Amino acid sequence: MKPSFSYYIVTNFIKLKGIKNIFNQEPIDYKSLRKDDVYNPKNKLLVKNHNLIQIKKSKIHQFTKSTSKQLVIYIHGGAFVSGPAKHHWDTIAKIFKDTDQNIWFIDYPKAPETRIQEVSDNIKTIYKTALEQFDKDQISIIGDSAGGTLIIKLIQQIEKESYPKQIILISPVLDASLSNEKIKSIEPNDIMLAIKGVKSAKKISLGSDDLTSHEISPINGVKKQFPKTTLFIGTFDITSIDQMLFAELLKNNNTALQVIKKNKMPHIWPLLPIMKESKLALNQILDLLK
Repeated sequence: MKPSFSYYIVTNFIKLKGIKNIFNQEPIDYKSLRKDDVYNPKNKLLVKNHNLIQIKKSKIHQFTKSTSKQLVIYIHGGAFVSGPAKHHWDTIAKIFKDTDQNIWFIDYPKAPETRIQEVSDNIKTIYKTALEQFDKDQISIIGDSAGGTLIIKLIQQIEKESYPKQIILISPVLDASLSNEKIKSIEPNDIMLAIKGVKSAKKISLGSDDLTSHEISPINGVKKQFPKTTLFIGTFDITSIDQMLFAELLKNNNTALQVIKKNKMPHIWPLLPIMKESKLALNQILDLLK
């Protein structure tokens, strides 16, 4: 199926915005990426139901429905150096409006000020806190890009008895080294990411050049069954090659897995505004939560 007309509008806008130019730099200009960060909700429904708490160095934006016992934990992307952005808040607003879910939206500390080891520890503590208030079978965890990395790292750290109901991964970064040779053939088609800048951001977060470390490349530590997993992949995304390898690992470990792969879609495509394909993907996410 051909991409929609709205696909061309959105992808051309992203090209004009110059995000890939930032990811073509080494060291990456993380301060430029942060110019689009949005730290508080603007949506009226979110503001009305908002409570902010802090666990360790992470801010947790809580959006509460008093009659619901279900929880979505959302971990945003941003290469570990930026975020959250407007598209994250728009997604949270849609989930809160259209499902019976409480939401914990995690604004974790960023690199270079904070290393990924500490961020991962924050996420684990936040999940333990959630288990004190919600049944694990009522918890769904969603993450995009680097947020997906953190979810996978969390699952590798906890016992099966503590698994959430499901995880939903949107363009997760599995291997920070981006060493698979097939990635180079995708890079010219990727309108957001470039190998050089992604690796630079990961090195800043890790505080080391060893990008094969399980801390930053969780695909290297996948050795067990995961909870029910939905994985969104866009074929014009340099991280997609490793996502497909990850899917095979999950299948081999008997994980209940749904892969939603879309031809020519860019990184984090289900979160992009206006685009028809994005709206359909977000509706699929909403159906998973209902």
